[in-house]
Amino acid sequence: MARVLIAGCGQLGNPLGQNLINQGHEVFGIRRNPDKVSSPIQPIEADLFAPLPELPNNFDYVYYIVSAKTYNDLAYYKAYVLGLKHVIEALKNQTIKRLFFVSSSSVFGQSDGEKVTEESLAEAKNFSSRRLLEGEEVALNAPFPATIIRFGGIYGPGRTYLIDMVQQGKANCMEDVYSNRIHSDDCIGILEHLMQLTNPDVLYIGVDNEPALTCDVYEWLAEQLSVASVHHREPTENSRMQRSNKRLSNAKITATGYQFKYPSYREGYSEMLENMP
Repeated sequence: MARVLIAGCGQLGNPLGQNLINQGHEVFGIRRNPDKVSSPIQPIEADLFAPLPELPNNFDYVYYIVSAKTYNDLAYYKAYVLGLKHVIEALKNQTIKRLFFVSSSSVFGQSDGEKVTEESLAEAKNFSSRRLLEGEEVALNAPFPATIIRFGGIYGPGRTYLIDMVQQGKANCMEDVYSNRIHSDDCIGILEHLMQLTNPDVLYIGVDNEPALTCDVYEWLAEQLSVASVHHREPTENSRMQRSNKRLSNAKITATGYQFKYPSYREGYSEMLENMP
């Protein structure tokens, strides 16, 4: 049995903690509002953006799963840098086996449909990618081992933006632009899986098996929802770069033995559509 700390018990942290408890681990969760930490996770009331109170001892693993609430530099700095520094400072005297830091594939700036692996160049092209990379560096310089997971676009229960846009006839897709996604259940599955590995690497990309043309995804959803076809438009060079047109590879995480519950958007969105009211 391991003692696990989850900093940021939200849409991913809460179900992750519940799954780990079901496997026999002891799990604590930090959140400003402890009432939002799902039972039986043991809540720790704290503000990650301020120095933390004294934490319980003898943690084995730490997950840092925090996202910015708004799209500005200060929010990204707090979420991905400041909060992480506070967690590391509060745990510096503990013998942590590994810190798992949830980052984003948006740090890859490729925009010509290239295949992208963990070895591909990541660039700080804007404030958000700069802060994400800064947070990754903080994690990797912690006094204990760290693993970075760069997730693609997360969808799943409670994340129905694309379905809503297609259903409302508001979806517009750009031709010949690739997108990459992952179901939230597979995000949780990967985070669980990495804790079980004897010696995980320092970086993994978390996306499903199929980089997909955005228009293909939109059109497939429109067909499933029995709504009019979505509007296609030719991307400008600027818009193509902003959409980070690339094909992310999950070969490294699958090589560790992880099997995706939702190998592509079809399986994931099909289940979501079946469960819609």
